[in-house]
Amino acid sequence: MSSSIIIDSQMCFAEAIEGTTAPLEVIDSLALLDVLYYSFDGLLHQGQIIVHAGLEEDVWKIFLLMEKLKFPVHKAIPIAAYRWSDENSMTDNNSSGFNFRVIEGTNKLSLHSFGCAIDINPVQNPVIYPNGLIAPPGAKYRPKNKGTFAAGHPVVQEFISLGWHWGGNFDQPKDYHHFEKTLEMQKR
Repeated sequence: MSSSIIIDSQMCFAEAIEGTTAPLEVIDSLALLDVLYYSFDGLLHQGQIIVHAGLEEDVWKIFLLMEKLKFPVHKAIPIAAYRWSDENSMTDNNSSGFNFRVIEGTNKLSLHSFGCAIDINPVQNPVIYPNGLIAPPGAKYRPKNKGTFAAGHPVVQEFISLGWHWGGNFDQPKDYHHFEKTLEMQKR
């Protein structure tokens, strides 16, 4: 890669999954992607995201579109770097995919557990709970700001056209950084 690209993450697969509690069949279904994006500094960066191998092509298309639009992504580093803490990753405005964990406030596995969900720019696109609580703390949802998603945004529309669901369309909570796609094999 060109030396003009800033490297945010350059892990090998073993490093990117180190410490996960995911079962082997889940780990074997994952792919580690090197992705390019413009960050908020206006420069081209390389990061990494782990997704289910069956979603690899979709994720390539999304990151190519974000690069073309110069849609800023703060950083994309596998969540192993945050010791599997979703809260720490979100607070650091990290975009991520795979994280073997339950849905906040439940005992149900998140689609992140299978690499079938991606969170992008959590600080610009926070979760807003019905009681007014916002995660990550201190984040504000301002749809017209750079790096923020809103209904009709080209990146949101591309995800939807590829069969993904956007958390901004959820009834409650509004999860503006979250995109997910259920694969056929998970429906069984």
